[in-house]
Amino acid sequence: MPRTTTAVRVLASVGLLAACTYPAAATSASSSNRVIPAARATTPRSALPHATAAPAPSPPSARTPDPGSLSQTTARPGGSDPQFAQRMRTLWAAVVAGDTAAGSSFFPLGAYLQVKAISNPAADYRNRLITLYGLDIRALHLRVGSGAKLLGVDVPDRSATWVAPGQEYNKGSYWRVYGTRVRYRTVSGKEGSFGIFSLISWRGQWYVVHLGPINRTPGTGAITR
Repeated sequence: MPRTTTAVRVLASVGLLAACTYPAAATSASSSNRVIPAARATTPRSALPHATAAPAPSPPSARTPDPGSLSQTTARPGGSDPQFAQRMRTLWAAVVAGDTAAGSSFFPLGAYLQVKAISNPAADYRNRLITLYGLDIRALHLRVGSGAKLLGVDVPDRSATWVAPGQEYNKGSYWRVYGTRVRYRTVSGKEGSFGIFSLISWRGQWYVVHLGPINRTPGTGAITR
């Protein structure tokens, strides 16, 4: 075969190959310009916060019940009890401040209502016991003064007596003790003491019921010597 014819065939073959491959290249180019939706961003399952139940509402803070709302016990009280010591600090704070309001150191009204067999124990409590207590606090404040320091309270626990129903106009019972002494030091450095005429118990705890002596000039404060 002549060489010219062979060359023409080779060129024709090359052109045919080029024609066959070009559309593929064009397809590839058109594909590269196509907008492909981006894959939706997802958070790995392990990174998602775990669903938890809503926290339960906090229960209301428990309140210490009024001891006077509870029934009496035969438990014997003691002057070294921490609760009694706290009540004596409350009493002392009232003395140095001249605060005549009856605080937690005084025998509870509810307990008095359970104990006394008189016609109107609530009126007796307010009009006699609380009034005398306020007068006695005022008298002690004038003697001790502001800024005095409490040194200690001595309770003769061994002398305590169980008071049964029928005594002292009672329908209930309690322990009673006389002769408690409160020791203190004034701002000038002078030490002294005064008495608590009577402590009585409720549920194994001592409370003041008569700060000053019972026998006194009516309407005046008095200090137990």
